[in-house]
Amino acid sequence: MSEAQYDYIVIGAGSAGCAVAARLSEDGRFRVALIEAGPRDTSPWIHLPLGYGKTMWDERVNWKLYTQPDPNMNGRPIYWPRGKVLGGCSSINGLIAIRGQAQDYDEWTEYGGKQWSFREVLPWFRKSETFTDDVNPDYHGKSGPIRVDPIRRGHPLIDAFIASAGNLGIPRNSDFNGPDQQGAGYYHLTTRSGLRSSAAVGYLRPARGLANLTVVTDARVTRIRFAGRRAEGIDYRRDGKTLRMDARKGVILSAGAVHTPHLMMLSGLGPAAHLKEHGIDVLADMPGVGGNLQDHLQFRLIFRCNRPITTNDDLNSLPGKIKIGLQWLLSRSGPLAVGINQGALFTSVTPGSDRPDVQFHVATLSADMAGGKVHPFSGFTMSVCQLRPESRGQIRLASADPGDQPHIHPNYLSEENDRKAAVAAIRLARRIAATDPLKGLIEGEELPGPSAQSDEDILEFARGNGATIFHPTSTCRMGREDDPLAVVGPDLKVRGIGNLWIADCSVMPRIVSGNTNLPAIMIGERLPEFLKE
Repeated sequence: MSEAQYDYIVIGAGSAGCAVAARLSEDGRFRVALIEAGPRDTSPWIHLPLGYGKTMWDERVNWKLYTQPDPNMNGRPIYWPRGKVLGGCSSINGLIAIRGQAQDYDEWTEYGGKQWSFREVLPWFRKSETFTDDVNPDYHGKSGPIRVDPIRRGHPLIDAFIASAGNLGIPRNSDFNGPDQQGAGYYHLTTRSGLRSSAAVGYLRPARGLANLTVVTDARVTRIRFAGRRAEGIDYRRDGKTLRMDARKGVILSAGAVHTPHLMMLSGLGPAAHLKEHGIDVLADMPGVGGNLQDHLQFRLIFRCNRPITTNDDLNSLPGKIKIGLQWLLSRSGPLAVGINQGALFTSVTPGSDRPDVQFHVATLSADMAGGKVHPFSGFTMSVCQLRPESRGQIRLASADPGDQPHIHPNYLSEENDRKAAVAAIRLARRIAATDPLKGLIEGEELPGPSAQSDEDILEFARGNGATIFHPTSTCRMGREDDPLAVVGPDLKVRGIGNLWIADCSVMPRIVSGNTNLPAIMIGERLPEFLKE
């Protein structure tokens, strides 16, 4: 069945896709279709910041992916939640507003030229943001679609963590998106008045009244159609029917670092030998599609608190639940308004490193895994991750059936420097926990536990307990004309293919030093300008 033609079709209504569709349609020049595999963002758990403990496991809004068993992680498959709903991962993530380091983007210029330097991308970060406090206007925006709030009420555990870090020489930092990322402090969050500020809320709600923007949900794209080597539309499944859309000007892939390369390979763009193994006709031999996979691997240290001040205590009692419910209802504050991770730390643990290479997420609760049921005791978590891992993985087809999820091979800890950084980061977390005033709030270490003391013991803990912190990138990376593994050029156009672009985290040549939601939105802001030019 055929539907009406559009100028542009955007595949994936995630962090970047929402920005692309809204910006392309805002001046009325183009007829735009935004197509999303998941439903509309109507679940109340999406909009309540602490609700991502629910959406983490909800198959209605979450792809609930698993990696292949990873030999470097004791043969374990690792759970990879990914957004399948309007807003994508911005509707189910931890709400942390981090852009990365200026040096990250300056390094991107090796692949994408000066237009991807920090000086060039900073205006797009500012354009996407409404920051609610009076801070440095050189770094922050005041009228963008994404609302960013500071955490206004401190917590004794986070305050103690920051003070202990300070006693170890790590300075306090009140703005990790300012001139310097180094330090410890409270995260800024993508929230507005105690509610989540997702890409769907920020970009799509204002655009929904536009006659030239069509949003189609619960629609699984099965392939991109081509006329020769030019993209001309898509096929998709909805309500048991096979449908199609045609694009006059082009197709934009914003399906994320897993599903963008998956859809490209299903459509005949990828490593030729691999496509032939699955009986797929090769339109273009592109060895870089699905390669270069990078992700942040987290290690979660869990401590018992000697005072009933944790979110565990609130969630494990009826009076506690009533208290945090009233906090949210009366003042849009408390645990329901800020999610799970509040405390931040960026510093270096690698000898000779001139900038932070590890990140901490400190949560006032504890559970067996991120988004799991909280422990029955007073507990909190220090999660540590290496910011710029050297290990590289890949995305590969499971079959030629679009309904089969691709195989994810992260290859965590396959590089020696990554293993050393993991051990050093865990040791730093322990040093902070053993330093006053945080030391005075700790009853004991639950994980890794006192038996893990040697480097070998700590590395074994990392292999047996490490998990994604939900930042896969770089599987269709940008590069210059002479780069055989580049999938897109600096303008995000797919190499050698007409009318096909990519705008999501898959185009990053290297993973950024921090959370990936804001960088994905920045990429989504940039592509429409390339197209309009």
